[in-house]
Amino acid sequence: MMASISEFIGTQPILTLFLVIGLGYAVGQIRVLDFSLGVGAVLFVGLIIGAIAPKAQVAGPLGLVGLIMFLYAIGILYGQQFFEGLSGPGRVYNLLAAGAVIAGLLVAVGLGAVFQVKLGHTLGIFAGSMVSTAALQAAIDTIGNRDPSIGYSVTYPFGVIGPILCLYFMTRRVKPTFPPKPARFHIGEITVERLPAAGTTLAAVMGTLPDGVQIAGVRQAHHNRLPDPGLELHPGDALLLAADRAVAVEEVATALGHADKGRLTKDRGDITYQRFFVSNAALTGVKLSALPLPPDISIQILHVRRYDMDLLAAPDLMLELGDRVGILVAHEAVAEIRAHFGDTLRATADFNYVSVGLGMVLGVLLGLIPIPVPGIGTLTLGIGGGPLIVALILGRLRRTGPLSWVMPLPANIVLRNLGLTLFLATVGINSGQAFVTTVAQNGPLMLLIGVAVLLTTVAIVLLVGFYLLKIPFDDLIGVASGATGNPAILAYSSRTAPTERPDICYAMIFPSMTIVKVFSVQIIGLLFFGG
Repeated sequence: MMASISEFIGTQPILTLFLVIGLGYAVGQIRVLDFSLGVGAVLFVGLIIGAIAPKAQVAGPLGLVGLIMFLYAIGILYGQQFFEGLSGPGRVYNLLAAGAVIAGLLVAVGLGAVFQVKLGHTLGIFAGSMVSTAALQAAIDTIGNRDPSIGYSVTYPFGVIGPILCLYFMTRRVKPTFPPKPARFHIGEITVERLPAAGTTLAAVMGTLPDGVQIAGVRQAHHNRLPDPGLELHPGDALLLAADRAVAVEEVATALGHADKGRLTKDRGDITYQRFFVSNAALTGVKLSALPLPPDISIQILHVRRYDMDLLAAPDLMLELGDRVGILVAHEAVAEIRAHFGDTLRATADFNYVSVGLGMVLGVLLGLIPIPVPGIGTLTLGIGGGPLIVALILGRLRRTGPLSWVMPLPANIVLRNLGLTLFLATVGINSGQAFVTTVAQNGPLMLLIGVAVLLTTVAIVLLVGFYLLKIPFDDLIGVASGATGNPAILAYSSRTAPTERPDICYAMIFPSMTIVKVFSVQIIGLLFFGG
């Protein structure tokens, strides 16, 4: 019976692929002590099925296509934060993470040499400890066989759970306190009592406002209106303020009069508040200060809802597909403004296939360019680096002429999860038989080396970062999450420190450490393997 199943699976690679994906996600949802493998379970199910049915090989570039999708989506999402992280404190954070990652690789190579572990397995141990699919592919390309996938599979689970345990014990020792997560958008209404002089215009008042404060509406003579810089203000008029800090609203209220909640918002006879989805691609990647609008229609954008966060409508803020814009507009113009923005929910899961296709082509081409390194050989960014670097650049540019490079978060998540799933399923299925044989012989040793690699990396980040560099703890655990890589580690960090800093620092560190891991694996492979 088992032989018949094995024979059937071995002749149906497409069926096998989707079987691995379905079962893998089911296993990945199983939680033990608040830990689950998530998408990583796809790899292990693939290994099991690949061992049961050795003939079940997934031929062709399907796995590589999946890896490109995953890395491209990551780069597009984090491009802006990545480049911001190359200056200021982010530079120190990246150097710390890079030192820790390289130290982990040296531990892997050193212990591998001492215990006579094959180089391919050693590089896979490092990639699995760092849960880096890009490093795994770089190792496979450099070594020229699938040995790295064996080491990767053995050490992957501890690569996920290990950093979480380290963060848990470090948090218990340090006992950090965190300020509440700040909101980025606040509104307030004030009644004007004091003006600098008679005949003061709205423009003059705007010039005195603190940074991050805007006047979004004016109430005068019992009517609400959109702000007109030339409007002359009088005592008794009311202003609707939008700000990125609550205290700034209070400062303006104290300077000009007093807070008067509901003065404007209780009357929607002249203008109304509406919220629209941005699904018109022509409006994305354009600064709000240059946003095209229908002729003879005025609006005031109060805020932009992006993902789960409200952002103040600053002049240099760029819209993205799937954003929701909160707008003050006259009743008679609502229909036309809705059509202008698009306002369809489809925007949250759609993207421009032209820009995605061109971006991936550029990434693959960049990965093919040889980079001569004196004394070592010729390196390439490869599939694990080229698409990521191009996507980071495009994610920073956001728009080039008519092409918008960014995509809504839901679409990004689908693209990267599907890509990662295809890659892991393919690697697992194609490596199953070798995995069983190797683990039976050297599995415990490989796991112990992986533990040493992981602990070295995380210990350097946490101990040097906290005690020597005095990095704030919420920044530090974001750096540790980016250095190790798995999103589950970031999720734990975000629960530990309920600020936005772990997410920001992860975005600064993860892309650059992916590149460091890819290059490091290639250099070690060329030095010791001669390939």
